[in-house]
Amino acid sequence: MDAAPGARGADLTVRHVGARPPTYAAEPTALPMADPEGLDDVVPDTVLDGAAYGSCTLRAVSVRGDSARFRGESRRDAMLTARFGAGDQALVLVAMATGARATPGAHRAAAEVCRWIAESVGRSHARLTEDIRAARRGDLKSGLHRLTDRSLGRLRADAAEQGVDPGQYSAGLRCLLLPADPECRVRVFFGVGPGGLFRLREGEWQDIEPGVAETPGHPVVGFGSPPSETPDGDRLTIDLGITTPPNPYDPAPEPPREPFRFRASVAQPGDTLLMCTAGLADPLRGEPELCAHLARRWSDPAPPGLAAFLADAQARVKGYADDRTAAAVWEA
Repeated sequence: MDAAPGARGADLTVRHVGARPPTYAAEPTALPMADPEGLDDVVPDTVLDGAAYGSCTLRAVSVRGDSARFRGESRRDAMLTARFGAGDQALVLVAMATGARATPGAHRAAAEVCRWIAESVGRSHARLTEDIRAARRGDLKSGLHRLTDRSLGRLRADAAEQGVDPGQYSAGLRCLLLPADPECRVRVFFGVGPGGLFRLREGEWQDIEPGVAETPGHPVVGFGSPPSETPDGDRLTIDLGITTPPNPYDPAPEPPREPFRFRASVAQPGDTLLMCTAGLADPLRGEPELCAHLARRWSDPAPPGLAAFLADAQARVKGYADDRTAAAVWEA
């Protein structure tokens, strides 16, 4: 099924793994419907990008899923790659987002949150670069958490202005920061929402998606386990199940927020780091043949060309037809 590593550029066929072929065709069929008064809203089927800075080479792609291609729906995934600064002080950002399923404007929400996080990172890139090089993990985590909250907050405010449900006009966001300094091999991931962060090392995939830290402190009513007694020491023995009616003057509660995820790690020569949305993370976690296929394709120290990377990232698996967005970093 696979071409030899040295012949990757010669075989650009979009393949499938697993016992049965996927339901949908391998190539795009129907285009999304366009509004002549809103052509800025048209989303291309595929976006492909790449770069080489310092000791790493980047390949990035966002491609419409098989289901959306068949139904003529827009790609809900968005991707933005940007370089801030110059020379060894430069910082490369890859941002990717996925809009809510079956929601009008999902592609706009994803694109907006990518643009807003890029604006925030761009304004703070000098400080972020300094913190990365100095390995100030705590400062990085708190600073990037604030920038992420600010960007997602703008998305909720935009939803309110449009008069739509903030829970629907939303997007998961995943970002990667790559310093251009060849002496710095720290790679920083941060974001919220589903997806995956993987590392290919010595031919084996490692799932390095950061977990959500447990909430410290004592239990609080309504969050975690209820306390066993009152502050005065009285035992709580009966729950009558009577709920307090909501105060009509209180603002409407916001939808629950996804936990913030952060990881700063030092890359080793020969590593391949992969950040992706759920469209690729789910089949990687659920189909061992896809893991083996991409491990063989991407274990070569020489990064694939853009066209070969696109074909690899589209390797199809029956039962997984969502948009795929992926950024892979090869370490020299």
